[in-house]
Amino acid sequence: MGPFLDFNPFDNLLCILLGISFTVWFTLLLVFIIVPAIFGVSFGIRRLYMKTLLKIFEWATHRIERGAKDNNHLLYKPYSNAIIAKEPTSLEEEINEIRRRGSNRDLDSASEFEMSDIFYFCRRGVESIMDDEVTKRFSAEELESWNLLTRSNYNFQHISLRLTVLWGLGVVIRYGFLLPLRVTLAFTGVGLLVVLTSIIGFLPNGRMKNFLSEQVHLMCYRICVRALTAIITYHDSENKPKNGGICVANHTSPIDVIILASDGCYAMVGQIHGGLMGVIQKSMVKACPHIWFERSEVKDRHLVAKRLSDHVEDTTKLPILIFPEGTCINNTSVMMFKKGSFEIGSTVYPVAIKYDPRFGDAFWNSSQFGMVNYLLRMMSSWAIVCSVWYLPPMTREEGEDAVQFASRVKAAIARQGGLVDLLWDGGLKRGKVKDTFKEEQQKLYSKMLVGTQEDRSRS
Repeated sequence: MGPFLDFNPFDNLLCILLGISFTVWFTLLLVFIIVPAIFGVSFGIRRLYMKTLLKIFEWATHRIERGAKDNNHLLYKPYSNAIIAKEPTSLEEEINEIRRRGSNRDLDSASEFEMSDIFYFCRRGVESIMDDEVTKRFSAEELESWNLLTRSNYNFQHISLRLTVLWGLGVVIRYGFLLPLRVTLAFTGVGLLVVLTSIIGFLPNGRMKNFLSEQVHLMCYRICVRALTAIITYHDSENKPKNGGICVANHTSPIDVIILASDGCYAMVGQIHGGLMGVIQKSMVKACPHIWFERSEVKDRHLVAKRLSDHVEDTTKLPILIFPEGTCINNTSVMMFKKGSFEIGSTVYPVAIKYDPRFGDAFWNSSQFGMVNYLLRMMSSWAIVCSVWYLPPMTREEGEDAVQFASRVKAAIARQGGLVDLLWDGGLKRGKVKDTFKEEQQKLYSKMLVGTQEDRSRS
């Protein structure tokens, strides 16, 4: 009788309710998310959700503007990341203009050095400090209006009770419902990827293995896309990368891989990691010929180029996915492409990716947030909305070197995605400006002085 004396009917009822809740939860996940992801279909729920959010943002923005006007508050206006274009002028022309204004003399009649030349370099230095077109590419993109995320407006003040209640309701929805749902989906997608690719790895090489591998990768990546409530619009799908080619894209976030891989299969390129990422890499390479490098091999450019070249020569293998910038940029520009992937001589398939920052900031500032923290911020945002453009394939032209080819591809991506095309190296995110950049300016100035002196001696 002892055990029965401790029986509590409320505990039994609680267990039944919890069991029913979990059953309903996973049934909804299976019916509305996982099964549609397997077959690549959508019920349109995410796009309806996006349209609803836009209407809420419009109403909230109107309330903010109205409240600020009633309370005589100054609205916070973010700076623009767009660079004000000006007519390009050479160093010689600008110094000539400064000398002419200061002493009414032309450069041709001036001495080899004048004190007024210093003002040119001082002005350029101040311009770089006031409008640094490099550093601001590594910070979060500014928004024109508030999207009800606290982290996107640090100057938020209480303007109206309705707006505060709406913000609080958003916090409850994002952290109480969306975050658990997305975490569940993320673990489901990654777990299925590891298990299924490991199983497929035991099959003999052939068409059946390749087919099953592609279907499993697509299914798992589509589940992971739904874990971010990602709403993606793909344009010009007839230009999608084909086997034996190299797909290059601008880089904003680690989820760029998921965004692209949910619409087509790619061979990934990267360094071998440990921990959970290492487990995922080992299982993936069993089912598909991804290209992973040891830490000691990454700096060997010839070895990397040979393995990439061997891969693209086999037209039965998937196209390689590469992000030539080598680092994440904040969705406003495209920075210098490393020339390595353009030296191989294969067909290049450019892809432009542009995120809509109103629903969530996809940019990963790796110097500020770790990977886990970043993913939690993504999963607690409203959604990830982006557009992907597949550009026509490009090849190296006659007499064009790898650097020129990379610049031409980069310009095409920037133009299609509405991004600023910058010549700077993304490595400046963590490193200092190379001495070659400084020496280049010094050589230009020296060349100008020597040229002026030679012209005077001839005359």
